[in-house]
Amino acid sequence: MQDNPNELEKYSVRSSDVIYTVFADAVKIGNDYLVYLWGGEAPHIGAVAAAQPRPSLVDPAQTSASSSVLTYVGHKEDVVVKQVAEELSSALNENVVVTAGIHWDNIEKAGIDKVVTGCREVTEALIEVLGKHNEETK
Repeated sequence: MQDNPNELEKYSVRSSDVIYTVFADAVKIGNDYLVYLWGGEAPHIGAVAAAQPRPSLVDPAQTSASSSVLTYVGHKEDVVVKQVAEELSSALNENVVVTAGIHWDNIEKAGIDKVVTGCREVTEALIEVLGKHNEETK
């Protein structure tokens, strides 16, 4: 727990690829999380997703998440923010907002695949670090 309740706890992770590195920072705001992902030559805000945990429709004993997504025209981060927000929300059982802006000029399919893998890596890393934090503060 932080000493000053007005200071937000911040967590930073990055993917392992040295060329197509994806960065993610998360801040805890009350019981909720705000996560921002970026990478490339022109980081920006391309899309935003808000996810809320709920019982799974298939197995109510499991936690899933529902989300809403906003995407700026011409951007393709909507798939990334939806996936990351829902995975974090269901794993942490908290409300999560994710924004992403990842851009490399003239990126080829192999590079896009590496970026997608990087987004999965940072999601798993955030689940680990934020999950540990949640356990410690309960």
